[in-house]
Amino acid sequence: MPEALTRYQTSLEDSARWEGFRFRPGDIVISAPSKTGTTWTQMICALLVFQTADLPAPLTTLSPWMDMCVRPVSQVFEHLEAQTHRRFVKTHTPLDGVPADSRVTYLAVARHPLDVAVSLRHQGNNLDRDVIGRLLSEPAPSETGSSSLAASDERSSLLRWMNNDQSPLENLDSLRGLIWQTSMAWSRRDQPNVVLVHYSDLSTDLEAGMRRIADRLEVVVPDQTWPGLVEAATFALMKKRSADLVPDERLGIMKSTDAFFRSGSGGEWRQWLTDEDLARYDARVAELAAPDLAAWLHHGSRH
Repeated sequence: MPEALTRYQTSLEDSARWEGFRFRPGDIVISAPSKTGTTWTQMICALLVFQTADLPAPLTTLSPWMDMCVRPVSQVFEHLEAQTHRRFVKTHTPLDGVPADSRVTYLAVARHPLDVAVSLRHQGNNLDRDVIGRLLSEPAPSETGSSSLAASDERSSLLRWMNNDQSPLENLDSLRGLIWQTSMAWSRRDQPNVVLVHYSDLSTDLEAGMRRIADRLEVVVPDQTWPGLVEAATFALMKKRSADLVPDERLGIMKSTDAFFRSGSGGEWRQWLTDEDLARYDARVAELAAPDLAAWLHHGSRH
């Protein structure tokens, strides 16, 4: 009997939408907390699948977001069923909420938690909640997962995000939720169809990171094709193509598609957090994560 799936649900997302989805051999699931490099990983998969920078459709069309409730799940299923290319599906659901299938490769993405928090704050400010409310046929949702980041100044927002103790079943956009989701992938890292992908590794050596993903997906790319694919996955070129790449669903969810690709760098939090704050952060991480997971989460393969 298949293992029961954990359900994660907010006003915007519902992991129960995975129930009944029919996988195919070779499918790819990109499971990533928000703002850890989801779109980047989707783009890398698109480039490896199509082996050209000239994608045949916007990224959200090629790689639907399964959990997002703005479209009927039946419509998403029909769209994926009609695809003839190798499918790669986006989810912000931890792996214990996604059906496990040995024929599927699961790419689990992570990033330094404090960099995630900074990006979440900016992302929350860029969402058009009136549009989202209309799409959901209900009042405009609050900041939900990003509510702990809505404080008036950066330091306060980071501390609230760090100390937020809501259940991950209701809020994954907190330090507790992020570590919870990452721990689900970390516990399965020895499974042959689970691949850990870290933002820092891609930032340090994009080509090496893409080649590693290609190897795990058993994708063969001709040597002469690699330079163009790597260039297309750089932050600068992705930002230029923001209208076709951001998870806006072509519905106006984002106030600005350009603002989605804000900087791509890390470490901004250092200008706002004191030494005492960082000590409290380290203690909080130690409460939530095993040392080996914490080391990988903060440093990628360099740990």
